[in-house]
Amino acid sequence: MSRSLGAHDRLRLVETIIGAPAGHLVLAEVLVETLQRLREVMAVDTATVLRYQPSARQLVAFAAAGIEEEVHQGVRIPVGSGFAGRVALERVPVILDQVDETTVVNSLLWERGLHSMLGVPMIAGSELVGVLHVGSVEPRPFGEPDVATMQLLADRLATAIQLEAREENRTATVALQRSLLPSSLPEVPGLSFGARYVPGAETGLGGDWYDLFTLPGDRIGVVMGDVSGHGLDAAVIMGRLRSALRAYALDCESPAEVLAKLDRKANHFEHGAMATVAYGIIGPGREAVTLSLAGHLPPVLAVPGAAGRLVDVPPDPPIGLTIGEPERRMTIVDLPPGSVLAFYTDGLVERRDRPVDTGMRLLADTVYAGEPERLCAQIMAALIGGRAAQDDVALLTIQRRAVPAGG
Repeated sequence: MSRSLGAHDRLRLVETIIGAPAGHLVLAEVLVETLQRLREVMAVDTATVLRYQPSARQLVAFAAAGIEEEVHQGVRIPVGSGFAGRVALERVPVILDQVDETTVVNSLLWERGLHSMLGVPMIAGSELVGVLHVGSVEPRPFGEPDVATMQLLADRLATAIQLEAREENRTATVALQRSLLPSSLPEVPGLSFGARYVPGAETGLGGDWYDLFTLPGDRIGVVMGDVSGHGLDAAVIMGRLRSALRAYALDCESPAEVLAKLDRKANHFEHGAMATVAYGIIGPGREAVTLSLAGHLPPVLAVPGAAGRLVDVPPDPPIGLTIGEPERRMTIVDLPPGSVLAFYTDGLVERRDRPVDTGMRLLADTVYAGEPERLCAQIMAALIGGRAAQDDVALLTIQRRAVPAGG
């Protein structure tokens, strides 16, 4: 490549390498075509994109031209190890004029017969997205124009990959949420239900969930939970906690014991994760719910002829945030015929311009002993209204059906 290339010429060259967008191709296929053109323009033998995986602090071969086996064999490079790992760690271009086991950790590179290599970091904003590198079988003195062109191309590709990753994350999160939230509320003798779930306008989908399930002895398990964080990671943790809680619920008759087991599980397997959870069991007579709170906001109870009120339930430590095994308490909440119990997450009651306590009082004033679905609609109208919720909102209303006259 000519050493006299200016910034404008490099930009035109990068546009040539990237080529026209092909709407029918997925990102990996687009990258392969781009890397093929990069090989031709720079007169090199190999070109590879490795994506960064923050959770494992490693680079994974994502697309390649001239050394496709990197992708086929699932090459993984720890950040800080070898050639590409050094590019990722230091976030600066690296040129190699010797390719062997002393300079690279990926044996495919020296087995391919490469003599010279140039690698540049792929960065979008301040986020490391991956590493782009090229290699030549013949000795090749990569110069400043080569480095500048490669870096410009890497920046373009990093932005495209980052956008694709965010869309993949959102799509996967939506699919996971839909698979885990009840698709329909169960038919349970003596009870009626209503529910809402709305993702946050600013945070997107996260780890809020509600659950209803039958238990042996004609009992009903009721769950409302909120995993800290948002996006796919929070949704995945939510899914694991939801499944674990269901399993513990089958083995333990005490809500407090179920939450204690869930806490131990989270502390052991979900390091750094935190969730608030309300778990209750409604008995076969439907006269009461036995309730335990792990850092969750108290539900609202409304009985016929009276205003709604926040249930007086002591909040124990959240899931995943405890040291040792704290005592977890239970409260029995009576459910008179016709009464309604409303569970919710903090996204319903908290706003930047409204303290959470104010929102909880407003919720209590809004809840009444009425049909659950209609009540959900009125709660959402009163507390959300025409303004999009900033955080996820989950709401579950449960009514003990009134005993018919003469029944």
